[in-house]
Amino acid sequence: MKTYLLIIFSALLVASCSVQKKTTPEQPVSTTKPIENNSQFFSAIEKKSTFDAVKINSKIDAKTGSFIPTLDAVIYVENGQKIWMNLTAVILQAARGVATPEGIKGYYKLDKTYIDSDFSYLNKLLNVNFIDYNALQNLLLGKTFLPVSDNQYKLTQNAQGFNLSSKETQKITENGKTTEYNISLDYDKNLELNHVLLTNPRNNDQLEITYSNREILNNESFPKSVKIIIKAKKTDEILIENTKFDFSRMETTYSVPANYTKTEIK
Repeated sequence: MKTYLLIIFSALLVASCSVQKKTTPEQPVSTTKPIENNSQFFSAIEKKSTFDAVKINSKIDAKTGSFIPTLDAVIYVENGQKIWMNLTAVILQAARGVATPEGIKGYYKLDKTYIDSDFSYLNKLLNVNFIDYNALQNLLLGKTFLPVSDNQYKLTQNAQGFNLSSKETQKITENGKTTEYNISLDYDKNLELNHVLLTNPRNNDQLEITYSNREILNNESFPKSVKIIIKAKKTDEILIENTKFDFSRMETTYSVPANYTKTEIK
């Protein structure tokens, strides 16, 4: 159950990433010189997407230490309202999950178990402590999902685009628990987020997300490839290949079948 829910909610985090296109000069630039008057950069990366809803067909491959077949997924994002996902393995439904501002729900058909939780469950799965619905939505839309500011981060420009690096360890408090992270975010020349790395300096645990192979649809940029690496006592790796995007609304039913057992993450 835990393995499939890790796939579900990791995919919910990053299955669709979109940001408005921006233009920047193409000439070579310094890889170390800080940018002056960078308020426009911070303003641009905080812009919100305007799409109403998007349905994404994906294929998911996971390396978690247990055998998991390639999964077919349908991921539906209703902007600001819900994130819904259905997984199938060899034409049979395997799992389904939904996230709303109130929390997350999911069930795994093969062992007839389900969860119904606030976002602490997802934070435990991802080995972090800062994910709520707004952070999930921002990350999902390719936005900066952590609080960043000019005085706490160093912004530099390089040949590939831009880098934001925390000047000192960032302390994030969630539900009374404070965790420290060293944070690095990379953006391309169009200010599209393409790499995130969070490192806990106390134990070197990491969460790394890479976006690539983008496609422009409805004036927004979506990655066709998303790679998630979660490094803790062991390393889990999830690769999401987005194959089709549809911007029409769809029905997203969710109900736990009878005789399923509620489970808690250990």
